[in-house]
Formats: sequence, structure tokens, C-alpha cells
Amino acid sequence: MSVLSTLLQAAPILGIGQMGAGIGAGLAAIGAGLGIGNIGRDAMSAIARQPEVAGNIRINMILAAALIEGVALFAVVVCLLIAIAK
Repeated sequence: MSVLSTLLQAAPILGIGQMGAGIGAGLAAIGAGLGIGNIGRDAMSAIARQPEVAGNIRINMILAAALIEGVALFAVVVCLLIAIAK
């Protein structure tokens, strides 16, 4: 427990918060890229199996990708706000 409290006290001095925010922003961007890639892969697979419902699949794919992108953008903005806060 004392190691954790020491790190928390030294966080402003060492810049651990800014480093964590940078890592968090990077992970949010990577996660969004992987999620949208999986959606695209699965949508193309579904369209190949059932071409007659391609329009519905495309609409759902775009909607899901937009929601993922919105969450990722929110996460990156929060991480950047943490990084510039003192």
C-alpha cells in the first residue's frame, strides 16, 4: 500500500498522469480501429452470403461504425483534457 501512495504523491512530479492519458488516447484509437474493422469484415461476409439484404446490412454497419467512432472520440478528448490539466 505504501508504494501506491508514494506513486500517487509523486504523480504530478513524474508526469505519470500525462503518460497515462497519452496511453489511454492511443488505446481508444486502436480499439475503435479494430472495432470498425471487425464491423466491415463481418458486413462484407454477410453481404456475400445474402446479397439481397445488402442495403440493410450497409445501413446498420454505418450506424454501428458511427457510434464506435463517437465513443472513441469522446475517450480521446477526455484523455487530452486530463493530459493538459495541471
